[in-house]
Amino acid sequence: MLYISRWKTLFIWSVVALGVLVALPNAFTDEELEAFPSWFPTHKITLGLDLQGGSHIMLKLERQDIVKERLETIVGDVRSQLRDAGIRYTGLSGVGQQIQVRITDADKIPAAVEALRSLTDPVSVGGLTGGTVNEVAVEQAEDGLLRLSLTNEGIDYRVSSALTQSMEVVRRRVDELGTTEPLIQRQGDDRIIVQVPGLTDPQRLKALLNQTAKLSFHMVDTSMPATEAINNRPPPQSEVLYSADDPVIPYLIERRALISGENLVDAQASFDQRTNEPVVSFRFDSRGAQRFAQATQENVGRPFAIVLDQQIISAPVIREPIIGGSGQISGNFSVEGANDLAVLLRAGALPATLTVVEERTVGPGLGQDSINAGVTASIIGGVAVVFFMLAFYGTFGILANIALSANIAMILAALSLIGSTLTLPGIAGIVLTMGMAVDSNVLIFERIREEARNGRPLVQAIDVGFKKAFATIVDANLTTLIAAVVLFFLGSGPVRGFAVTLSIGIVTTVFTAFTLTFWLMAFWYRWKRPKHMPKSVRTGFFDNRNIRFMAARKFNFGLAMMISVASLVGFATVGMNLGIDFKGGSIIEVQARDGTADLSDIRDRLSQLNLGEVQAQGFGDDASALIRLQAQDGGENAEQSALTKVRGELEAEYDFRRVEVVGPSVSSDLTYSATIGVAAALFGILIYIWFRFEWQFALGAIIATLHDVVFTIGLFVVTGIEFNLTSIAAILTIIGYSLNDTVVVYDRMRENLRRYKKMPLEVLIDESINQTLSRTVLTAGSTILALGALYLFGGEVIASFTFAMLAGVLIGTFSSIYIAGPILIAFKLRPENFQRDETEVEKVPAKAGA
Repeated sequence: MLYISRWKTLFIWSVVALGVLVALPNAFTDEELEAFPSWFPTHKITLGLDLQGGSHIMLKLERQDIVKERLETIVGDVRSQLRDAGIRYTGLSGVGQQIQVRITDADKIPAAVEALRSLTDPVSVGGLTGGTVNEVAVEQAEDGLLRLSLTNEGIDYRVSSALTQSMEVVRRRVDELGTTEPLIQRQGDDRIIVQVPGLTDPQRLKALLNQTAKLSFHMVDTSMPATEAINNRPPPQSEVLYSADDPVIPYLIERRALISGENLVDAQASFDQRTNEPVVSFRFDSRGAQRFAQATQENVGRPFAIVLDQQIISAPVIREPIIGGSGQISGNFSVEGANDLAVLLRAGALPATLTVVEERTVGPGLGQDSINAGVTASIIGGVAVVFFMLAFYGTFGILANIALSANIAMILAALSLIGSTLTLPGIAGIVLTMGMAVDSNVLIFERIREEARNGRPLVQAIDVGFKKAFATIVDANLTTLIAAVVLFFLGSGPVRGFAVTLSIGIVTTVFTAFTLTFWLMAFWYRWKRPKHMPKSVRTGFFDNRNIRFMAARKFNFGLAMMISVASLVGFATVGMNLGIDFKGGSIIEVQARDGTADLSDIRDRLSQLNLGEVQAQGFGDDASALIRLQAQDGGENAEQSALTKVRGELEAEYDFRRVEVVGPSVSSDLTYSATIGVAAALFGILIYIWFRFEWQFALGAIIATLHDVVFTIGLFVVTGIEFNLTSIAAILTIIGYSLNDTVVVYDRMRENLRRYKKMPLEVLIDESINQTLSRTVLTAGSTILALGALYLFGGEVIASFTFAMLAGVLIGTFSSIYIAGPILIAFKLRPENFQRDETEVEKVPAKAGA
């Protein structure tokens, strides 16, 4: 009993030592790590953008651009193929996803259909499946009318291909900025996420990513002045484009491009040797050089236009043939402008426009402030929990604190090994894990104390206590793990970081509780050989309380129902203060470069920009202000335009420390995923508890949890605290914590139902709650200490997040007693079910031995 083999001891301490060794590099700077031996691990936790600064940008591929381009291409193909076949037609046009053309000679209709057959042939989509897709469908109508429709499947294929190509172009553009460890990944069918840590100029990044960068060279049409073409109708082979000058200059240029940017092999920013002005030097491949030389030889003395994204950069006159395959583009560039244009040209053109639909930017200064606040809060919370355990458990508290320290080291090691990103909510996950780790040890210690009080020798009490606590701890932690997993798959950004940290913390907590804590307890017992529980364990005052909780169940249940109904009514009428994650808009945190932030001046200046409702409030210190802009009308680009106006108005006096912009399409997606996330978490937990307990327990747990969710929503309604994406993380965490609490009480009820066959259900529930009261109070107390430190010292950014979780701990503790228990009585839980199960279990060995 309490014997642990050498190989198990070696395994336990090897895992702990490895965790400490892998986590250790996080305590040193990169320069200090270089001085360590080569065998010393160097992997460190990657800090999220909210901790080290940088930009998170979500780009949406404009599907309509793909449709428009395909429509123009198909119209051109129809024109050329009918001409090549010698078939006369009229009324060729395209609108939306449909092209129509009328064949003038009815006898030629079959020949026309045959000539257009190549457009309707299936196109191979490649990949491992080797599938095909029909991009165009043809339909014959009356009077020789042919209708060609672009299929949705074909458009989807083109969008997918364009997104893949766009990712490569975006990657090349971002790499040209010289940033370290950028993250570029696909999200969904039409979006790209770009994360650039440490970026100090997000505006430049957006400018680079927003431009399609389609470069082409066209001859200027000199057959009529551009102004005449604007007032009248330009020739069919020409169009009017405008320069980038201020004021703009119109040019009439030929539609047909002499050469396109696809033939460029290099582009570099340089200086004109004659004027010393910044220019962009370019070089074509062999095919491009040949075509460029031929075009310039044939058009000496004529102007030609260099066009970038339908805007004329310059329109020089060809003085002599350019036969070297190289040239330069001038256009009153700044040095940075020339560099950015060179980057765009080297990276290549995007197949379609990418629109910024979400932006979250944190300045490096604010990132360092967040690190300092997070570390300070974690240290204070950790110290508070350590003293809390020492105060109540003395010697056992020392063992628990050793296990807690190893637990945190293993969490940091796991985050370092898997390359996970630690965010500010992730730090909250670590702090919450402290409370959950304490919960596991409290369950074990209280079980040991209970067994010893019932007359078992201490060595048996320790052994039985660990065994009985095992199922309860696994049940309680698995419910929280289900919520964390759902949060990971349906969350985004910092919320996923919180889910990863919490999930790892749950696994390491269960491991340390049943390996390291058990080893430490066994070592202590063999060393001290005690006969009784240590006197330093001071939780005996919870014993024999015999509080009649169920006597007040009707009053408390009725009060909870009234508050729940009021919360739902408030939610339906008053509503919550929804953040930009759910209704779109912008949040901008600024800091005055000199003196304090003048809120009234900010409001007055921004109200003149026609941006709708503008709010400005103090945030943190006197020099900082938080600006909120309502969602702008006019689609995704309107949000970025509003942000640009605000920057132009305030950036001379204020530093932009944090920017969050969420467009309407992203906010609707987040609302949908948040709703699905909460529903999926509840459903998963319901299924788990249904299998582990009776159906009454499952319904009781879900009703108690729904009560906690409704209460929390009511709290947001009453307090007016902003409800954002991290609030969903808080609600799911509350769900996990509440179920953790409820499952512990339910587990004791199930045990007592098998033990006391004739005890009335109300009395049995009271007995079970009283038996677990010490664990309930101590776990809630330690968790409140940890979260309280995070709320007080973690900074303004996560204040609402931790406040919701603090309230959730109190609400969850209430519901595990006054909601979960009465539900079992209301649904007439029958003790005979458990007594029958116990009898069947006892009969099996008797039959086997017969």
